[in-house]
Amino acid sequence: MAKIGIIICARYRNCGGGKCLRAIRERAGGFARYSREETVELVGYSSCGGCPGGNIEYVPEEMKKNGAEVIHLATGLVVGYPPCPRLGAFKELIEKKHGLKVAVGTHPIPLRYFTAHEGLSFWKRGEIAELAGDLMQESRERMAAYD
Repeated sequence: MAKIGIIICARYRNCGGGKCLRAIRERAGGFARYSREETVELVGYSSCGGCPGGNIEYVPEEMKKNGAEVIHLATGLVVGYPPCPRLGAFKELIEKKHGLKVAVGTHPIPLRYFTAHEGLSFWKRGEIAELAGDLMQESRERMAAYD
């Protein structure tokens, strides 16, 4: 069993989480790393707390107390405009301070966002492509299903 937490961007704090929960069921996007035979239990869901990400200091600790082994930084941190400039720092802090694995991405990038962003320089050369590489590998058909 994989126990996970999800941290979303505070700009989307009213998000109901539907695409993330669907992606868990479908083992799509950031959840493709888990086999369909493996149970994935969501043990925490929170926002980063807003810029500059104050919740990153303590929310992972709470999730860890609830059994979290992996924290997924939501796809919204990658495809929101602008993408979260602290994504790499969040990943590093959670891994080093809390001793948890971090996966960048939850649901597949919706194709309409991918198409709008793929020609932008910060996606091609920046840390976004490096951090969220798994999301960039989804098929366009799968991305379109998340539009």
